[in-house]
Amino acid sequence: MQMLYDSESFVVVHMRPDAVEPAATTADGSAAPLAQLVRHGFEIVDKRSGKEVYLDGSWAEMFQQQILAWQRNTPTQEEVEETLDRYTGLAQNPVVVH
Repeated sequence: MQMLYDSESFVVVHMRPDAVEPAATTADGSAAPLAQLVRHGFEIVDKRSGKEVYLDGSWAEMFQQQILAWQRNTPTQEEVEETLDRYTGLAQNPVVVH
């Protein structure tokens, strides 16, 4: 998990499948592998509404392309916030703990 953006209005976190999680220990002392993400995704939290959306699959790929464009062209904070605001219509899940 990697935080990509944090402002007064939004938080964007990249959930990566290559993150290595330590193995859990079972009752008999043996190591049990923890479940890992199969694909990467992005969590966008709208702090204003208290809701979040998780983008995976083709949505995550499109958002990844946007991030790559931002890396090439260095947008202003207003441009980033406008783009993130377009995803707020998808945000249906209330943020319980963050």
